Formats: sequence, structure tokens, C-alpha cells
Amino acid sequence: MGEPCDLLVRGATLVTAGGLVRADIAASGGRIVEIGPDLGPGARETIDATGLHVLPGIIDSHVHFNEPGRTEWEGIETGSSSLAAGGGTAFFDMPLNSLPPVTNAASLALKRAAAERTSRTDFAIWGGLVPGNVDDLEPMRDAGAIGFKSFMCGSGVEEFERADPATLRAGMKRAAALGMLVAVHAEDEDLARLRTAEARARGTDARTWLTSRPVELELAAIRTAVDMAGETGCSLHIVHVSSPDGVALAREARARGVDVSIETCPHYLLLNEDDVVARGAPAKCFPPLRPEALRLGLWNALESGRIDTVGSDHSPAPPEMKRSSNFFEIWGGISGCQHGFGLLLSEALARQAPGVALPRLSGLLSANVARRFRIDRTKGRLAVGLDADMTIIEIGPEHALSNAELLYRHRQGPYDGRRSRVRIDRTIVRGSTVFSQGRVALGGPAGQFIRPA
Repeated sequence: MGEPCDLLVRGATLVTAGGLVRADIAASGGRIVEIGPDLGPGARETIDATGLHVLPGIIDSHVHFNEPGRTEWEGIETGSSSLAAGGGTAFFDMPLNSLPPVTNAASLALKRAAAERTSRTDFAIWGGLVPGNVDDLEPMRDAGAIGFKSFMCGSGVEEFERADPATLRAGMKRAAALGMLVAVHAEDEDLARLRTAEARARGTDARTWLTSRPVELELAAIRTAVDMAGETGCSLHIVHVSSPDGVALAREARARGVDVSIETCPHYLLLNEDDVVARGAPAKCFPPLRPEALRLGLWNALESGRIDTVGSDHSPAPPEMKRSSNFFEIWGGISGCQHGFGLLLSEALARQAPGVALPRLSGLLSANVARRFRIDRTKGRLAVGLDADMTIIEIGPEHALSNAELLYRHRQGPYDGRRSRVRIDRTIVRGSTVFSQGRVALGGPAGQFIRPA
């Protein structure tokens, strides 16, 4: 190096697509400027990462931080702080639980302004696709939306209506013309109503509730979505796929030429339906956690390269919404962006050697996300010229996780007491530390808005 750089991360094991590499990383002006052995010594800040692994910063493409409007549920400051503590360097916030929901350019601008005030990490914003707003898609694209999200069943909030088949088809057609991606929550509304009515007639406990959202809801919706995407030429992203059969349907569509990508979440890989019964409300989500055989099948799909991205689907709510003697009435959403990614890495290391597990998971958490959402010119890899976003982890003896360490607005989650070999040592966004030694760094640079290329 010539002039002193802003940051030098020394002695690390870098996680790259090609494997694990021992090297230093130098950054200046928020970008990586050099990667190689024994760089230095000139740097304004040096981090000794000997014995640690450095991953490209985790990009969580699926969170519900619910601001503006429902900050009592979470909020961008607490949500992004928690994400940083979980190794995340950027998030894509979903449109539905905000007030107003992000269904036009004006509401997108409100959310962007809120995030620019308080976000600890970089961020992008999903626009919504709902009945009556197809003409709002182009202004949202021009305002920088990362994509358009729709629900094929009830969303859980009345302000964000499900996209009926006519709306979804029209929205996909318009999105294709705009060069934009549509994401779907894939559960079939008619089957959901039918199975819920049948289940409610039998009882209101957690085990009975599980029978109200069987895998057939997901599979029916995926079939519809991929058919529409093929018909309209739309790029489709299926969020939180919970079953290997769902993955298989999407992969079959891709083989037919449909531009479809598949996301799953840490909780579908780490937990099963018995955890819903044992842990109760913190483990309730939509689609629900599945039987153990399907959880293991999802791991097989991930390890064979059939899943494209992993997002947390962090979906918090106040404690009073997570309490009821009637399990059907409890808010469905898992708070998971702080513990989920580290646990997923730990589980992967238990299954495969680091040289296989870490590059694969890193791709699902960073490079694949950046490529699919067209932000790979700046993010997703450890490469000269890209943003200096880094997730630094320590792999060591198992330690127990505790909800007491959560930075969410409400310290509730399904991983209390779970043991992990992976500890998030430090999270760096554009060359600045935002989390280290168990604490969020105060006074750092504000998160920046990300728009697709």
C-alpha cells in the first residue's frame, strides 16, 4: 500500500466463493482497496483478526422493521441494531406493517427518510403490490424500490390486501415491463380459509393450529405463481419456502425457463413443528415450521445448491400480541435477525467442513442476494472496489444464546438456550464498525439507501 488506508483487517481467514483464504483486507473511503497477505503497515485503524473468519457482509433481504407507524412493534433503530449484532450489514424492509404501507412512491419516501435518520446498517425498501396500485409500480421503481412484494393469502394486517389472481397477473406483467422483480408470500388463500375452518372446529391449541397451514397451501400457491411468472415474463422471488417440495416445484419451473429464485429462512432449517408446541408463540410463523423430515429435506436442498438465498423474515410484535389461550389468535412472526444467521452457520459447520459450509452459506447470505437484486456492483463479495462490508465471526466452543442479549424492542425469540459454535465478533459497514464485543457502536455513519442497478 502507498498512502495509509482507513482500515486494515489483518490476519483473517477470508470466506470467498472459491474457498477459505488467509489474507489481509485494506479499505479506504468505504471501499475495499487491497486484499493480500501481509499488507501494511500504514492504516488509521488496524483490526487483528487472527483466528477469525471474515465473510462478506450479510444482506438480509427480508425483514419487517415496521417504521413509520408501528415502531412499538420494532422500529428501524432497534431492528438494524439487532441485525448488526447478528452479523448483518444491510437489510431490505418489507412494505406491509408500516403505517402507511409502502404501496406508492410517497410512502416509500417516508420510510427512506426514517431509515436514513436511524439505521445502523445500509438498507433497501420493498414496494408493495396490492389491488389498485399497479400504476404506482413505476413511480416506486423510479424512487428506488428493490422489488415488489405481494401476498397470495391474507397478510395479517388490513392495510395491505392480498393480491388476488387478477392483481398478481397484472402486477407481474407491469413489473416485467419495468424490469423489476416480484416477490410472493406463497400460501393459497382458498385452501387457507378451508383448512383453518376445519382445524378450528377441532380445537385451538398449537398442534391443531399447525394442521390449518399444511404444505399443500404452499405448493398450490407456488404452482400458481410460477405459471403466472412464465406467462408474463416476470422475474419471481418466492420468499420463505418452508419445504423441499416447494423448492422442487420452483426448480422445475426454472428448468422450463421461468426466471424464479428461492428464499428460505434460518428457522425452517433450525426448528421443526415440535418446537411450535414446545416453545409456543415465539415459534409461530407463516408458513409454519414443518415436520422434522421436511426440515432435513430442506437442508439437503440447500446443500445441493437448489436454494438461492436465505433471509430472516424477522417479524416482531408486542408481547401482548404473542399471548393468548387460543393459538389461532397469536400474531404469527418469528423474531430472528440477531440469532438466526450465527446459528445457521453453526449448524452448517456441524454438517460439513468449514471450507465447504462457510462459502456455501456466505453465498446464500451475501453474493446470491446481491446478484439477484442487482446490487452486486457494490455489495456481496470481498473484492477490490466493492463496499467494505464484513461479518467477522469466531468459531469456537459452544455457548448458550439468551434472549436477554437481544437488542430487539421486545426480547422474544425462539432460540433462547440454543447452543452455537459461532459468535459474531464484529460487523463492519463500508469500513466502519457498527457492532463489536457485544455492543453496537454509537456515533457511526448513518446507513445508506441501496437501489438496484
